[in-house]
Amino acid sequence: MARECARAGKRTLLVEQNDFASGVTSRSTRIIHGGLRYLEHGEIDLVRESVRERERLLRERSHLVHPVHFLFLLNEKSQRSAMTVRAGLWLYQRFASRKSSKLTEMELKRIERALDAGHQWSLLNYEDAQCEFPERLVAEWLTEAVDAGAIVRNHCEVLAVDVAHGRARGVLLRDRTSGKDERVDGGWILNCTGPWADRICQRSSIRTTKPMIGGVRGSHIVLPRFSGAPNAALYTEAADGRPVFVIPWNDQMLVGTTEVPDTGDPGKTAPSNEEIEYLLRTVSQLFPKAKLSAHDIKYAFAGVRPLPSTPKDKPSAVTRRHFLHDHTAEGAAKMISVIGGKLTTAASLARECARKIGIEVKEPKTIAVGPGSALDPLLDQEVLEIARAGSVSEETARGMMEWHGQRAIDIARTALVSADLRAPICPHSSHIVAEVVEAYRRECAVTLGDVLLRRVPVALGACWSESCSREAALRIGAVLGWDQQALGSNLESFEMERAGFLKRPARHSSALEAAAD
Repeated sequence: MARECARAGKRTLLVEQNDFASGVTSRSTRIIHGGLRYLEHGEIDLVRESVRERERLLRERSHLVHPVHFLFLLNEKSQRSAMTVRAGLWLYQRFASRKSSKLTEMELKRIERALDAGHQWSLLNYEDAQCEFPERLVAEWLTEAVDAGAIVRNHCEVLAVDVAHGRARGVLLRDRTSGKDERVDGGWILNCTGPWADRICQRSSIRTTKPMIGGVRGSHIVLPRFSGAPNAALYTEAADGRPVFVIPWNDQMLVGTTEVPDTGDPGKTAPSNEEIEYLLRTVSQLFPKAKLSAHDIKYAFAGVRPLPSTPKDKPSAVTRRHFLHDHTAEGAAKMISVIGGKLTTAASLARECARKIGIEVKEPKTIAVGPGSALDPLLDQEVLEIARAGSVSEETARGMMEWHGQRAIDIARTALVSADLRAPICPHSSHIVAEVVEAYRRECAVTLGDVLLRRVPVALGACWSESCSREAALRIGAVLGWDQQALGSNLESFEMERAGFLKRPARHSSALEAAAD
């Protein structure tokens, strides 16, 4: 939204109490999808919009968003019939207006052999998209907003919206780093705070007739790539009939998600033991030969979906459509709160919101994307050019290309300055310290967590440990000139944030072991 407003020539301020993408975005299933399950609820327009936006992202952000094979798994106990799902998949693929590639028979047979042999399985093939690191997608939107003239400030909290004489006049801010308070006037206030939207209104004495947000927690577990783990993403039913994804991600397996009402502090949400058991049981029942246990769970994480408040509906039935709530009737004209929405349709939501406040925004042209890999066919040549420009390995150059796109060549040239900049962030990573410098210099990173969990998210990798954190802090500190106090402070705050985000389940839980059995 900040990008759309700034591009239209509006003086734009974007503030975030923590860091950009540190909330729901970093706790999602990391797929860019049309929403196959939305067809069940008759939300045809939402599916059409989602598929259109997915195709745009595949075209415009091909280094971050790429096609992924999905298999819809059904057995004789599934609540959905194969005929119904086939009909839904046919309609779903028609929305994309393009042919999708299919998995080979060899891969299908490999997956079928790994599944529970006690069931008769139907494997239905379709294609969607994955954004392994939506944090990087947000970083690109962020820098585009800055390039267009927006002022952006993370770690800056809105204490309250200043409302006087029936309209929103500005915001009261607190810089969480310096502790300084200030007031900023604004012609429009856009409350895009997700699950915090109602809290902003409460702090500002804006009384809505009912809560706008009905928070629904979604939890995930991350496992190592186990024996028989699929190369395709799986979409299946848990024992209670809820859809669950098992997705290859970041050299690991991501399993999720749950749907649990959550009205608590979104900043303190965490996966419950029951949710972790539920997800572990689901994947263990799919792949009994893998003999997964609670000890295999690398970590779990949770986020609160900012869905519209509909207390009478089951969480799974609540629409994923977004709404714009105008607060004029509540004595706060010129203020809009965003309710709902999802990563896939974030750009279309931004255009809609800009139009709502009087900015003329044209719809981007639709360009069809062919089947198979969305990556530029000249990628290999670009990787070689990046490697030469920065005197780095092809593996490092490819990693930079995948995370930074066209900016990779400039980062590589920066790395030529010194061997310290070409050093890997940690011994297990091909990503280098020059990428970290770019994050601080150009992508509004303030803390070590902003960098290692979001701008250059190596700390989400399969290898990461406390020793990796220490080594990364030392290498980054050497380039940025940190003294011992600064290094210690950065490392301590990073480890606290990482531990609060990526939860380690209790290894001794008998319930978790029973879930695996």
